[in-house]
This record gives sequence, C-alpha cells and structure tokens, in this order.
Amino acid sequence: MESNIVTTSDNELILLAKSGNEQGLETLVKRHLSVVYGSCLRYLGNQDEAEDAVQETFVKVWRNLKKIDPEKNFKAWVLEIAKNTCLDILKKKRAVPMSAFEDENGFNYLAESLVSAGESPSEAAEQSILRRVLNSALEKLSPAYQKVLSLYYKEGLNFREISETLNEPLHTVKSRHRRAVINLRLILGQNNF
Repeated sequence: MESNIVTTSDNELILLAKSGNEQGLETLVKRHLSVVYGSCLRYLGNQDEAEDAVQETFVKVWRNLKKIDPEKNFKAWVLEIAKNTCLDILKKKRAVPMSAFEDENGFNYLAESLVSAGESPSEAAEQSILRRVLNSALEKLSPAYQKVLSLYYKEGLNFREISETLNEPLHTVKSRHRRAVINLRLILGQNNF
C-alpha cells in the first residue's frame, strides 16, 4: 500500500487518515499544498502571511478530518477552510489610524492624496451601492452557479481546476459559468438602479 498511496484517490486517503494512517494525511497535504498556498497568497498578498495561513489551514484540516464525508470533494473543502482562515487573518489586522499620517502641523498627506487621486465620496458611495446590488444578484443564483463564479473570480481557479475541484466534467463547468453570467445579467437588468 505504501508505494501505491501516491496514486490513491482523495476519498481513499481520507479514509486512511481517519483510520490513523499518517501517510494518508501527509499525501493529501502534499497533493493540495500548492493550490492552497496560491489561494492564500491571492487573498493575503503576502508570502509570509500566506505560509502562516496554509499551516493554519492544514492544522484545521487535521483537527476536523473526522468530520469530512469521504464522498465529498476534499479540494473544495480544504479551499473553503483556507478562504475562511485568510478572512480571519484579514479581520485580525489592525487598522492604522488616519492620524498616523499627519505631520507635525496636522496636515494629513494620505487623506490629501486619496482625495486628489481617488474616488470622490459620491463615487465611493456609488461603488458601495453597486457592490450591494451585485451581491444581492449573486444570492439569487443557484448554489451551483454561485460556486463556479466564486471559484473562478474569487479563488482565481481556471475552468480545469474548477472541474477537478468540483469533480465535474470540464464542459459542464464551462457551460455552468456561461449560464451563471447570463442569469446574472438578466437579474441585474431587472433592477432599476
């Protein structure tokens, strides 16, 4: 079994790991490490934080391995844990007060550069409204459509990776993405904003 463990399916490796076989979990980690790291790096934008998130993700996987249904897609499960871990890390980052950017005369050079180079308050408000409208429209899509859009646009996976993650044929993933975008356009077209 030791020599065949590399070719063993994720579902079989989960069962092995649940039964106490450490090589089963080790193989799962090695198999999905680069995808999880890439996802964490996209969320956090920092290599050190991404490495910490990956480590924390796989600790959570180890702690919760008994809870996963071996028939479920391990890659999707571990990517969901990684996403939540990254979001927790982002929430824990402390905000820097605007006063930290003031000089000795009270001039806030950051605020001044943001006002001159960025959005006006009305543009920022408009962007916020558009985000809410889009999120509301996304919630009206089926969970299958939402999942494909999330993996493609938020996780940055390509169609082949989504196909592997969801354990679905490539053409199914592509057509689901196309139909999701069409439905999203229809939903947004019905909103009068």
